[in-house]
Parts: sequence; structure tokens; C-alpha cells
Amino acid sequence: MKKLIATLSLSALVLGAFAQENTAAVGGSGPMLSVDKEVHDYGTIDQGANGTCEFKVTNTGDQPLIISSCKGSCGCTVPVCETAPVAPGASTVITVKYDSNRVGPINKNVTVTSNAVNAPTKILRIKGEVKASATATPTSPVKTTSPMAPTSN
Repeated sequence: MKKLIATLSLSALVLGAFAQENTAAVGGSGPMLSVDKEVHDYGTIDQGANGTCEFKVTNTGDQPLIISSCKGSCGCTVPVCETAPVAPGASTVITVKYDSNRVGPINKNVTVTSNAVNAPTKILRIKGEVKASATATPTSPVKTTSPMAPTSN
């Protein structure tokens, strides 16, 4: 009889543990970070063009969202984010400035760190291509004179 009671008690304990609900996965309490886009595609832009874009961040949770930092993957990518708490249902904007004076492909990341239960670290991406502008200064001297023809005496 003791074995039966022990087995039933152990079974009830194990089944009870599996029956617990994961509130974070179901959308329970806590701040939740949601972005309007995870990738901004500049397409093809001219060298020196405005390299600024924005990501709209919304708190879809039920507690204030605090963005503690925004960091670019290199010095050519400078994000600016608001550190004031974002109320549930409210939004804020992360502005990213890319130095478009560099010619070539763009493929950079911005790491957003927050207290969000669904994404404490969120990676946003910018991509595109910077083409040399027609007015860019050449990197090597340009020869503007032709060799002198021999003269006769």
C-alpha cells in the first residue's frame, strides 16, 4: 500500500511540473520589443548621400520597456536610441546614421539591448551599396599635359 501511495504521489508531482504554464512564451507579463522592420535596405546610393534611416520600436508588453544600449558594428554605423522607458503600447525610434563616404557594399548590424522578455538582445541590419559619385575627387593625380614634341633649331 505504501508503494502505491508513493507512486501516485510521485506521478502527481511530475505531472504537475509539466502542467505549469510558461507565461513569457504565452505573452505574459513583462516588456516586449517589436520592430517595424529588422533590415533597412538603402538600395544603391551615391557616395556622400544621406545615410540616415529609422527603425520604429514598439513595446507590445504590459510593463515599461527600457532600451539600455544601441551599438553599431563599426564606427561608420552610428545608432541613436532613446533611453527613457517606453510605456506599454507606446513606440520610440532608433535612428541609424551610416557614413556613405565609403564606396562599396553596406552590410552592418546594430545591436539593441533592453529588458524585453522576448528579445533582450535584438540585431537590426542595414544593407545596400554606395556607388562613387561623379564629382568624387580622384585618388591619384591626373595627367593634364602631353609630352613636348622635339623642337628643331
